[in-house]
Amino acid sequence: MVQLTSVFSALCAIYAVSAAPTPLQKRIAQTIADSTTQWVQACTKAGGASQCQPISQTAFMSLLAAGKNCDQQDAADAMIDLAKQLNNDADMIRLAQIFVQQPRNAPDSLQVPYCQSAPKNEELNGLFHCQFAGSDFTKFSGDQTGNVPLGLTAVNPAGSCPAKTDGPVPDGVQLNTLVTSPGAAEGGSGSGSSSGSSSSSSSTSSASAESCTSAAATTSSAAAAATSSASNNSGSSGTAAGNSKSFTLSNGQDAQKLNAQFATLSADSSCTDGDNACVGGAFAQCVSGKFVTTQCAGGTQCFALPLVNSAGTSITCSTEDDAATRIAATGATGGVTGDGSTDSSSSSTGATATSASAAAPAASSPAANNAAAASGSKSFLISNGQDAQKLNAQFASLSADSSCTDGDNACVGGAFAQCVSGKFVTTQCAGGLQCFALPLVNSAGTSTTCTTEADAASRISATGATGGVTGSN
Repeated sequence: MVQLTSVFSALCAIYAVSAAPTPLQKRIAQTIADSTTQWVQACTKAGGASQCQPISQTAFMSLLAAGKNCDQQDAADAMIDLAKQLNNDADMIRLAQIFVQQPRNAPDSLQVPYCQSAPKNEELNGLFHCQFAGSDFTKFSGDQTGNVPLGLTAVNPAGSCPAKTDGPVPDGVQLNTLVTSPGAAEGGSGSGSSSGSSSSSSSTSSASAESCTSAAATTSSAAAAATSSASNNSGSSGTAAGNSKSFTLSNGQDAQKLNAQFATLSADSSCTDGDNACVGGAFAQCVSGKFVTTQCAGGTQCFALPLVNSAGTSITCSTEDDAATRIAATGATGGVTGDGSTDSSSSSTGATATSASAAAPAASSPAANNAAAASGSKSFLISNGQDAQKLNAQFASLSADSSCTDGDNACVGGAFAQCVSGKFVTTQCAGGLQCFALPLVNSAGTSTTCTTEADAASRISATGATGGVTGSN
C-alpha cells in the first residue's frame, strides 16, 4: 500500500540562508491539507457538493511559501463567497475566518509577511495569520512591506493573531485544532489600533523562500525534516543566477524519483484526499481516499519534470522524449526514472496543472531548448512556440459557456479547463499560477499547464517565437 505522503518524502534538499555563520535554520512546515478539512466537511454538509474540494485545494495551497502575501486572504474570501451562496452557512464562515489566521510555511524560519490589502468580505476584516513558534521574531521574509498587519502598528505578543491572542502557533500545528472561535477582529494583540476594513496599498510581496510545488497537495508536518509531499518541497531562499543554479541537478534527480515512485501506483493505491499523482500515464487526483484519473491529451503522458528557475519539480502531460530531454538538460542521467529507462508506460506522473490543474509550472529547460535549436534539425521548435501563442490567444476568448468537444483541454479565465459533456469544467491553478499553452521541446506540439506568465513567455521565446505568450506584444 503506497501512501503519497511517503512517496514524495525527502525529495527536495532544504537550504537555509543566514547572513552570519550560524547553524542552518530549520524549515517550518505543516500538513497543509489539514487546514481546510473541517471547512470541506461543513461545506459538504451545507450542500456545496463538488464546489468544496476545488476551493479547499486552492486555499491550502496558499499556505505554501511560494504564495503571494494576500493569496491566503483571497482564498478565505472564496470560502466565504461559497458559504454565502449556501444560505450564509455560519460554520463555513467561522472556519474560513480561522483558516485565514493559520500560519503559512516558513522554509527559512523567518516570519511570513502580512497581506496589505483589505479583504472582499467584511467577515475577514481585521483578521491576519499567526506565525509559527519556531520563527525568528526579529526578521521577516520578502521585501519588508508586510511586517505588520493591515491597519496595525504592532503585533503583541509577536506571532499572535485574533484567534490566538496568547502567542504563536506551535510548529506544524493547525490553528483549527487549538481554537473554535476566530476571535475578535481587533488584531492579535492589545497594541495598535485595528482598521482591517480600511484601504491600503495593493502592493504585496512574495516570501523570499521558494516552494517547489509538485504533485501532492499535502505536506509534512515535521518542522526540521526534509520529508514533504511534492506540493511542499522547499528550495533555497536565494537562487543562483544563470547556469550556476545549484538546484538544477537536484530538480532533475527529484523528477526521476517521482517518476519511479509513480510507476508503482495503481488506481487501487491508497491516497490522501487532495493528493495529485500519475496513475497509468494519466493524471490522478485523490477524492474520498480513491484516485480519480484524467487522461492526458492524445500522444502525451503524465511526467514529473524539473523546474528551471527555482528548486523543485512540477507534473504535467508531455511526450516521453520531451520529459527525458528536460531531465537530461539538468545533468541527471538515467532517463525519466533514473534507471536508464525511458519507457513511461509504467512511469505515470501527474499533470498537476496540465490535465487536471492546481500545481506548479512544468519547467521547460532553457538548456534543452538551446541545445535543440543548436542541432538545427528540430525545425518544429519555432512552430511549437507560434502554435502555443495562437492557442493562448484563442484561450483568451473562451468562457465557461463556450462550446467544446469532449476531452478537449484548454485554459479558461486563467484556470485549466476540460470539456465534459460539451461544457468546460474548470479547475483553478495553485496560488500565483495561471494556465498557458506551452511549446514542447523534443517533438512537434504543445502542452497546456499551470505556470507563471514569465515562465510561459520565456519558454515560448526560447523557440524563437516573438510577441510574448499570445504573439501580440
